[in-house]
Amino acid sequence: MINVVLYEPEIPQNTGNIMRTCAGTGVKLHLIKPLGFSLDEKSIKRSGANYIDSCDYVVYENYDDFLSKNDGEFYFLTRYGTKTHTDFDYSDTTKNMYLVFGRESTGIPKEILKNNIDKCLRIPTNDKIRALNLSNCVAIMVYEVLRQQNYPNLLGYDSFKGADYLKE
Repeated sequence: MINVVLYEPEIPQNTGNIMRTCAGTGVKLHLIKPLGFSLDEKSIKRSGANYIDSCDYVVYENYDDFLSKNDGEFYFLTRYGTKTHTDFDYSDTTKNMYLVFGRESTGIPKEILKNNIDKCLRIPTNDKIRALNLSNCVAIMVYEVLRQQNYPNLLGYDSFKGADYLKE
């Protein structure tokens, strides 16, 4: 199972967008407090485009609470990583994989990263920016894992208009 972990997210629009990505891909979302917003804020609902009810998510009091309730393979997204996100093999669908993302302002704490340095990775960018937007990073990572797993349980056609829409 693929899991997205947001460590102390601060921006409701990012989290709403990530909830929509998780709902559309069947990925479970883990939110670690403190959150920089309330989950009932209208900005979350607007960003999630009313798909939030379809998102499987859990909220934790802190990082230790999260660790005590989850086990699997953890990958930490950080601009300080020296391996790229494509350097890893995510193809094993029998493993619980956790893609951990940090706060928008400060990322994942250094203490956590230092203890997991072999699983710290980055999405390459040039030297014009520090990092990509959090919701973009989540989408890139989720779809890289899904690509390596051959998009399990995802449709290869539009379910609203049908597979033959362009042929009609």
